[in-house]
Amino acid sequence: MRNRQGMRAFAAALLLAGTALTSPAAPQELRIGMKAQVDGADPHQLYTPNRNVQLHVYEPLVWQDERLHPQPRLAVSWRVVDPLTWEFTLRQGVTFQDGSPLTAEDVIFSIRRAQQIEGARTYRVYVRDIVGMEADGPHLVRIRTRAPAPTLPSLLTGFGIVSARAAQDATAADFNGGRAAIGTGPYRWVRLALGQDVQLERHAGYWGQAEPWSRVTFSFVPNDSARVAALLAGDLDVIDTVPPGLYNRVRDSDRTQLLTATSSFTLYMQLDQKRDRSPFVVGADGQALERNPLRDRRVRQAITHALNRTAIAERAMEGAAEPAGQFAPPGFDGHVPSIAPPAFDPALSRRLLAEAGYPNGFGITVHCTSDRFAGDGRVCQSVGQMLSAVGVRAQVDALPASVFFRRAGTATSDPEFSMLQSIYSGLPGTAQENMTALLRTFTPSLGLGAANRGRYSNPELDALLARADATVEDAARERLVAQAVTMAMEDVALVPIFYWKGSWGLRRGLTMTPRGDQYTYATDIRATR
Repeated sequence: MRNRQGMRAFAAALLLAGTALTSPAAPQELRIGMKAQVDGADPHQLYTPNRNVQLHVYEPLVWQDERLHPQPRLAVSWRVVDPLTWEFTLRQGVTFQDGSPLTAEDVIFSIRRAQQIEGARTYRVYVRDIVGMEADGPHLVRIRTRAPAPTLPSLLTGFGIVSARAAQDATAADFNGGRAAIGTGPYRWVRLALGQDVQLERHAGYWGQAEPWSRVTFSFVPNDSARVAALLAGDLDVIDTVPPGLYNRVRDSDRTQLLTATSSFTLYMQLDQKRDRSPFVVGADGQALERNPLRDRRVRQAITHALNRTAIAERAMEGAAEPAGQFAPPGFDGHVPSIAPPAFDPALSRRLLAEAGYPNGFGITVHCTSDRFAGDGRVCQSVGQMLSAVGVRAQVDALPASVFFRRAGTATSDPEFSMLQSIYSGLPGTAQENMTALLRTFTPSLGLGAANRGRYSNPELDALLARADATVEDAARERLVAQAVTMAMEDVALVPIFYWKGSWGLRRGLTMTPRGDQYTYATDIRATR
């Protein structure tokens, strides 16, 4: 009898051990569900979902904390040598995943590759001012710029450093297959199954603290309901981009938890301020107006005061947004505490329209995306209704993102729209860099105004931002950026509406540090029990 009981106990122990080893929630395996798909391992091709995964394998010279402030990583320190020269000191004792040491030559090779790589998705705009680099021994890199570049450390956070030996002449297939996917990060690239998942394994020779997860799998689950269902069923440990309509399902389950945080992404409207006659602006008779009303600041003020940002954030976005009145949320570089979101004041809007010569308003089409994030089309409809209520009779045309951005203007074509709604954050997440992209006079040859689809142009603002670009002393530069933000908002250069909140679902027993760029890093996720 005792022997049979012992055998049964032994069998039960084996069963439990087998369950622990094969359970999808085994402590050392982490399964993350992503809405977007990763399509490549080359860290110098700029695409947000790719970067989210790639920065586990490759590390940048400078890291970003959760509010996107620059922090040491492969560079332990940096300093300005003279107005046109930066010096970066590399961390010693770092090796690539093939065992070769990290040197200054690898850093120079990586930056040069980021400048020269072909394609539409590159980091060239962030390294646009670098004109020369040299190594002073294996652990010191000097970078020369064509003009003072005080924010260069922030601009170098975007892309990973690769092994010059492994990446020389490497193709996309070499990276995707793993041969060239050699970084210094805490995880090794194992497999990319296009349309399915990416698998990473812990790098045993990592220079930093060992990660608790021996394997990390990023699965691509674009359907929101399916992604949430997989989390609730225990098939995934963490998911990103929980849509507001499913917040309660994640929050109320005894197996999962919801995490939200304000991100650096700002939803805004850009207005056509270039053309004398704007293509989607009409009078009461439905005919095109001879004069573009959007070029009148009073009309732009009327538009911004027509919007009930709190209602949009709480109702249209179901709580997944925070009202915005500038280019960076609180806690991010360039936020000006004294600038509040514009007041919702329909009476003031009507009065401003009348003062501008439009007592009966005018008609306009608002173009926006219908599939870029949960709620974009719904927000667009709300904006249209609020504008119509003050006399700016708005029709809404919500388009697939692929169509919208093709028509919204490129480096070689002007925008087709009169008023568009979009969402933006530059990689550094700073007001200075966001204004450079959204509001500097459109100058493709200099990488300025790359996302300026309203073709706003203000020489005074350009000059102020140029001064900020050339100011090395942090406090002085911050004052110039604050002046630029104030000037842009007083001129209603564009119309900020809200800051988008990042959202994640986690199984209970995990904790995660939410990031302003909405990335999901395994290195930010830990087990609590």
